[in-house]
Amino acid sequence: MEGHFRIGDSKVLESRETVDGTMIRRRRESSDGHRFTTYERIELPPLTVTKRSGNKEIYDRDKLLLAVKRSVGKFFNSELEIEDVVTRATDILYSLNTDQISSQQIGEAVLDVLAEVNEVAYVRFASVFREFKTLEDFENILKEQKRRQKCA
Repeated sequence: MEGHFRIGDSKVLESRETVDGTMIRRRRESSDGHRFTTYERIELPPLTVTKRSGNKEIYDRDKLLLAVKRSVGKFFNSELEIEDVVTRATDILYSLNTDQISSQQIGEAVLDVLAEVNEVAYVRFASVFREFKTLEDFENILKEQKRRQKCA
């Protein structure tokens, strides 16, 4: 197969930890001279998510990443910033020390991170996640954010 190669047929040219320390970046070269990059992430034990409907599914970091990109991605300058939000939210979820979480806890973890890194994205995500229906809903979240700032 032209253009396809197996990682096993390659050698590592360089390894580096990513800036946030959550992955190892490896620069590789295949036996036929093609260079490519792989990323290794620590595999954490699975979390079971209970959805609002009561259905259960395995926590999917990539699904959360896509949801955050879709809802607030335009408020960030790079893909790495969005990755960082999801990594930090995932860290919050794992710090709960349970293998069962709710979709509500996932949303709140994302909100906690967004409140620190991007106020506009925080308000936007909160409006969708909490299903704002009135102007008062927006006013309340803005008051909450101002309180957070005073406490920080």
